[in-house]
Amino acid sequence: MSSTFTPPSPYVEPWLRGTYSDIPAVGRAVLHALDLALDDITKWTTGLTDEEVNIGPMGLPAVAFHLKHIARSVDRILTYAEGGQLTHEQLALLKSEGSGPDAGPDSGQETLAELIAEVESSFSNAADRIRVLATADLNTFRRVGRKQLPTSIGGALVHVADHTQRHVGQVVTTAKVLHALRSDPPRA
Repeated sequence: MSSTFTPPSPYVEPWLRGTYSDIPAVGRAVLHALDLALDDITKWTTGLTDEEVNIGPMGLPAVAFHLKHIARSVDRILTYAEGGQLTHEQLALLKSEGSGPDAGPDSGQETLAELIAEVESSFSNAADRIRVLATADLNTFRRVGRKQLPTSIGGALVHVADHTQRHVGQVVTTAKVLHALRSDPPRA
């Protein structure tokens, strides 16, 4: 995963590119999901202004929120997969993801380039961690959050993929709304 990646033409989804063949299937699928997420984020946010990514059109959460949440939640979920609990820094970053008075001092002002760089950095760091976790017993029990809810290494890894894709879908939807509001149809 790198910022210099350019999807092949014609486009081939990451899971069909033959990449990460040295990694067990679950870890490979998670890495492919992160590659697809970055492809979609890049495609659908291209052309948006820094101002647009920081506003929530029609009551939708801003693209900036989703990009910060994607980057930071991957780190949090992997912390649980590794058997850890969240640090004070991770909790502070969680509080700064949204907007409004409780959002924290760094919310709402990032440029699109900064936000995408945060996602890329998160995914790069995650790739190394996923490679290690993918070789573990995926049924190993793990606890999540203050309530110590039950999961497993495998459950947390799969959640990295599905949670990321859920928020990428919101980025795509919000980007389409932003384009429509300025009568600039998005690329299909």
